Amino acid sequence: MLSLSVRRVALAFCALLVVSAGFASCSRTIELGDELYASTSGCGDGTCGPTESCSSCQPDCGFCAGCGDGKCSATEDCGNCVQDCGVCKTCGDGTCQAQENCGSCPLDCGKCMTCGDGKCEANFESCATCPADCGVCKSCGDMMCDASENCSNCPGDCGVCTEKCPNGFCNPPEDCASCAPDCGVCPGCGDGKCNAGETCFTCPKDCGKCKDCGNGLCLPPGETCASCPEDCGVCSFCPNGKCEPFESCANCVDDCGKCNPVTCLEEVTCVLGCPLDFGSNPPNFDFTCVTDCFAKGCANTKFFVNQVINCAIAHIGDCGGMGGGGQGKILQCLQKFCGPAIAACLGAHC
Repeated sequence: MLSLSVRRVALAFCALLVVSAGFASCSRTIELGDELYASTSGCGDGTCGPTESCSSCQPDCGFCAGCGDGKCSATEDCGNCVQDCGVCKTCGDGTCQAQENCGSCPLDCGKCMTCGDGKCEANFESCATCPADCGVCKSCGDMMCDASENCSNCPGDCGVCTEKCPNGFCNPPEDCASCAPDCGVCPGCGDGKCNAGETCFTCPKDCGKCKDCGNGLCLPPGETCASCPEDCGVCSFCPNGKCEPFESCANCVDDCGKCNPVTCLEEVTCVLGCPLDFGSNPPNFDFTCVTDCFAKGCANTKFFVNQVINCAIAHIGDCGGMGGGGQGKILQCLQKFCGPAIAACLGAHC
């Protein structure tokens, strides 16, 4: 059938290119930023000043005795013990109110200077105040936005903070826990273990996909491009200063630069950097990477590439298809029938 033949020919051609030139890569390294942001009120600067105490500035002076026992006592409130008393109702209004600080409401007051350093300081940080260091709380992931949760410390239950996430930039107070699409996954995600603090939302690589992921619908609050690319697509934003996966000079000039016409040989070396798996049945290859490589060619080189493919289509049956005689013999056979076309392609210039 034609569709199967075309696919086989495409794979055969990619393999044919392997024996015609050296190896090169057309992938790019992704760099994800992560900025720290401290409140300007003085609370959160890492020093417990003479006017500060555990009740007025938990980020600098530590939690008061009893904070974390599950009971909101008379000396505790939403400003100094989120885990017991919940998030302040004003958190998220865009203003750092008197009762709020970087520990209780990073959404309005910014992240504390120590939050994001990879160390969970037991006396100063908790899953409720700094999930980036301490991991998300046990209740995070039950699809219920509890009193101590908000979009900053549990986006899986409460939804991402839509005003800033995702937009392609990791801006404060965003971090890996609150906005993985912009800031990337937190350290530890990807080690093959669903560790404490990780959920299907924050680390699907280790914890598996969330139950609705894969139904074809990108459903908030539990799905984003980071937690469910199958439904929501990849986390690539144009323009944001980074040439991200599935972006190229053809679809994002601002991030990836202009496409410079290349020779057929240069197209070949780019294709060779794309994943080609002839060990699977049927064989697999990264079609997007291949097409991005071919997009860099000028009209002349595209003509010669097309000429080789047409020749391969005409003679793939003579060579036993992808399943007859072994890959090496098939390549030799195609070279026999299409040698002139291949030589013309490799010698072509823009």
